[in-house]
Amino acid sequence: MSIDEGLNWISEVCPSRLDKAHLQQAKRCLLDLLGVAAGATLTPLTAPARRFTIAQYGGVRPLLFAEGHASPCGAALHGGWLIDALDAHDGQALTKGHAGVALLPGLLALPEVERLSGSEFLGLLALGYEVATRAGIALHATSPDYHTSGAWNALGVAAVAARLLKLDSTRLHHALGIAEFYGPRSQMMRCIDHPTMLKDGSGWGALTGISAALLARDDFTGAPALSATSPEVAQVWRDLGERWYLHEQYFKAYPICRWAQPAVEAILSLPQDARTPELVEHIEVHTFHEAKRLHTVHPRTTEQAQYSLPWSVACALAYGRVDAACVTHSLHDSRLIGLAGRVIIHESADFNQRFPAERWTQVKLYLTDGRVFQSEPCEARGNPHNPLSNAELEDKYYRLAEPVLGARAERIYDTVSHLEQHSAHDLLVLLQAPGPITQNTH
Repeated sequence: MSIDEGLNWISEVCPSRLDKAHLQQAKRCLLDLLGVAAGATLTPLTAPARRFTIAQYGGVRPLLFAEGHASPCGAALHGGWLIDALDAHDGQALTKGHAGVALLPGLLALPEVERLSGSEFLGLLALGYEVATRAGIALHATSPDYHTSGAWNALGVAAVAARLLKLDSTRLHHALGIAEFYGPRSQMMRCIDHPTMLKDGSGWGALTGISAALLARDDFTGAPALSATSPEVAQVWRDLGERWYLHEQYFKAYPICRWAQPAVEAILSLPQDARTPELVEHIEVHTFHEAKRLHTVHPRTTEQAQYSLPWSVACALAYGRVDAACVTHSLHDSRLIGLAGRVIIHESADFNQRFPAERWTQVKLYLTDGRVFQSEPCEARGNPHNPLSNAELEDKYYRLAEPVLGARAERIYDTVSHLEQHSAHDLLVLLQAPGPITQNTH
């Protein structure tokens, strides 16, 4: 497929007529993102994000799971920040980042979304994954620096917004160019070394994508999006509409950086009698360079905890799990603090060579009674080749959403599960601020 044909595909593909398998996978992504967004409302980001958005981006679009309204740009920014606040959302190995975290807020931001059928909503979400993922792969192939997800998921948001605004192919071209040129080229490893609330740049990616489409609608021009139009990356886009990266996203089992999750699986693979916190002398973790950079031993914030390999290992050892409470309410747990201080991280040349397509870790557990337990090399669960089951994803959704939404969590689950039989509006009215629903949703 040529560059022009690729742009035509984005403009002309009919979202409501995608294969059932694509729509079903889009539902899984949608439900997972909504669960993460609901769970993230319990993080410290919630209040300042809402205040800033309403003060600086006032408007009439509802905020995702928050009181108040903002402009489309503000709603997109807020939603991206919110989902990114709890590092449990989907991603893709070759992009080394996340598409859905910006795509869903971007899709929810424009008032035109209210007129969509449920199938059209799912189809546009699926389209966004195709564009954003390819843009991410292309950017990594052509840039010497490792940029945050917002640098490329902005293009997926721009494409979805362009479809919602019914932009022609010329304006779509300009929207993609604006989104790429002004997307946040923030340095990823800096936010790994120094985790903050703003994380992976995806809030800015959602904002940039919406802004780009609105600017293009008003006849602003943009330089060509090189990650979509350069001959160097033509092969990335050649199979658009044939190879579906939507099915190559991973789902997280734990609300921590993907790079720490192989270490959690390695710990949990050890015999139960080996995982006795009181007997642990120290833990050696052999992993790839990027995971070693998750170096914070005693996190003081949830962001530091989500980006901490020692803390993730400590939680897995102490509790046999890593859940949202581990990275929010348990930061002063003396047992976790002690275990995290006994984690020693080694860099593995073999595991470095496999990154980013594969992420592997092996652990060796030394006990005070002289016993030593070594895991097999492990990778995170939730990849296309070792997927989380539908039951596991459902359980994850309810664990994150139900404490915040109560009975509404089930209504959202049922609506998403049968979204082809609903309008997008039926879902949107369920995504307002936590608390009793006052609108008639039937």
